[in-house]
Amino acid sequence: MKKVVVTGAGGFIGGQLAKKIKEMGHQVRAVDIKPLTLWYQITPGVENLVLDLKIKENCYQALNGYEEVFNLAADMGGMGFIETHKADCMLSVLINTHLLMAARDLGIKRFFYASSACVYNGEKQTDPNSPGLKESDAYPALCEDGYGWEKLFSERMCRHFTEDFGLITRVARFHNVYGPFGTYDGGREKAPAAICRKVIEGKLAKKKEIIIWGDGHQTRSFMYIDDCIQGILDIMNSNILEPINLGSAEMVSINQLVDFVEEIANYKLQRKYDLNAPKGVRGRNSDNTRIKQYLGWEPSIPLKEGLKITYDWINEQINENQGKDTKDVVFNKF
Repeated sequence: MKKVVVTGAGGFIGGQLAKKIKEMGHQVRAVDIKPLTLWYQITPGVENLVLDLKIKENCYQALNGYEEVFNLAADMGGMGFIETHKADCMLSVLINTHLLMAARDLGIKRFFYASSACVYNGEKQTDPNSPGLKESDAYPALCEDGYGWEKLFSERMCRHFTEDFGLITRVARFHNVYGPFGTYDGGREKAPAAICRKVIEGKLAKKKEIIIWGDGHQTRSFMYIDDCIQGILDIMNSNILEPINLGSAEMVSINQLVDFVEEIANYKLQRKYDLNAPKGVRGRNSDNTRIKQYLGWEPSIPLKEGLKITYDWINEQINENQGKDTKDVVFNKF
């Protein structure tokens, strides 16, 4: 049995990860800045701490007595959030920096850092039909402003803590992750959840239109949460020394994503394109050559399959919470 800390455990990916690690028989301490009433999931038998990890002393409290750390804590969200909260995103550098210092001083054995495909050079993402991004495409550096630069800097911090202090660090560059128990409204949601919500609300209200950010031709890949959790655990326990892609190689346009959700909902909407809305890069996909070489595996759950599960969960939430103030809504727990 290992003693494992999961930071950002009140969020979507962190909550799923804490639950999985507990199910594997390990002792888990879950940490998040949000009040417990706002955590997306709470797993029985897990120790839960509410701490602001931007504060150095709190990082020492969070890690004291434990062996491994999965750092998923960050101030982040979908494109609508990160394009308008660049300073807030940059301040997450304090979390990883202070956690690394605490890990070094407290004898942590392994440290996982959740990075992002937003570290990649924007000039390599101007074509919707561009090939998948290789790990080397992060340099020369031209990251997503704000959020991407913080992620790239924190990757380098992990590398240098390994070189200078011998701390074993692992870094995965997440491409878009989706699934149940994730944010679907409020401005921080990613495209799959946002489209599911818009179609569900349109169907309930018998609306005719759906607003799409951008022209709908921009492309992305979307990784289902179960693939993400498996990848995190496999990378943490591997001998992979450098940052590595963790994402699906199934690239779709936003228009195709809407097609899939409309098919699941059995409801069609006319599309109205908002060309002034935040829309990010034109094309982004994951080149999985390296992860297949290292692990003999890559994320493979088809988008249509994962979307159906996600749509059904969001549909349940919206129907149960109709008429409630958003601030009073707490997601269903496992």
